[in-house]
Amino acid sequence: MRVILLSDVRGSGKKGDIVNVSDGYAKNFLIPKKLANEATTQSIKELKDAQKSLEHQKEVQKKEAERVHKIINEKSIVILRKGGEDGKLFGAVTTKDIAEQIKKNFEIEIDKHKIILSEGSIKTFGTFKFEIKIFPGILSSMLAIVSEE
Repeated sequence: MRVILLSDVRGSGKKGDIVNVSDGYAKNFLIPKKLANEATTQSIKELKDAQKSLEHQKEVQKKEAERVHKIINEKSIVILRKGGEDGKLFGAVTTKDIAEQIKKNFEIEIDKHKIILSEGSIKTFGTFKFEIKIFPGILSSMLAIVSEE
């Protein structure tokens, strides 16, 4: 029996694959547990349409990521903080602070989890280079200038 897998099944295939399995395995295990559907012409057409839609979505997201990359790559942001006399900050500058400053300066929403700081957080005044994973394969570099208020 030919089935379309709705999720990854060890030994059978990955989600979206059309595979041949025994009738008993399909009727008694895969279909009742909603791991697969029978591969009819209609369901195959729906699968291909869904795959085209997903590819189109990824293409649109990639174009948006490239647009964001052109705007913020090799730019810098200034973050003002209070600190002590020894050059250390009261607290730290985190990826959340950086994301908020990017939104304020460039009007672009960046997820704080996509910002990569080499130390994890910034605890002193100075200039720090960090990277942003905008999209798989698209990496932007920026500078954070931390100065005293």
